Amino acid sequence: MAKEQDSKYQKLLLGLLFDGIGMLSFAIPGIGEFSDVIWAPLAAWLMTRMYKGRAGQVAGTIAFVEELVPGWDFVPSFTLMWVFTYFIAPKK
Repeated sequence: MAKEQDSKYQKLLLGLLFDGIGMLSFAIPGIGEFSDVIWAPLAAWLMTRMYKGRAGQVAGTIAFVEELVPGWDFVPSFTLMWVFTYFIAPKK
């Protein structure tokens, strides 16, 4: 049980870090949106590695689109996926 709890909170911390990285483009006007072209596929890949199965694939696609659309960087997709996984999704 302790290992499962560690993994749960490790994913939360990583998700917060990745959401913060995604929001960095707001800090650099002009250049920031260009960085999203690099960050979007990386964020999608990271999401599919953190969350397996169909849910991870859907979340990866959403993260990719969210990072590419200008002005949507404020959406914390990794954190939202963590909340979905541990509080909303049906338990197996």
